[in-house]
Amino acid sequence: MRQQLTDEERHGLEQRLFEIKQEHRDLDDVIGRLLLTPDVEELQLKRFKKRKLMLKDRISQLENALIPDILA
Repeated sequence: MRQQLTDEERHGLEQRLFEIKQEHRDLDDVIGRLLLTPDVEELQLKRFKKRKLMLKDRISQLENALIPDILA
């Protein structure tokens, strides 16, 4: 069972979650524009996609940390 988050901890997690979601959206835009480029650099595209996937995983972790435990 997790400990209850303090207001300060919750605010910090929410702020970090906001920042990561923004970076995820930005990468989505960059990837979309790169895909429209005829001479796209595949290695760069793969790196952006990998970073985006890592951010998605981190978003899930933060969202789970913000959900309070519910007694069953």
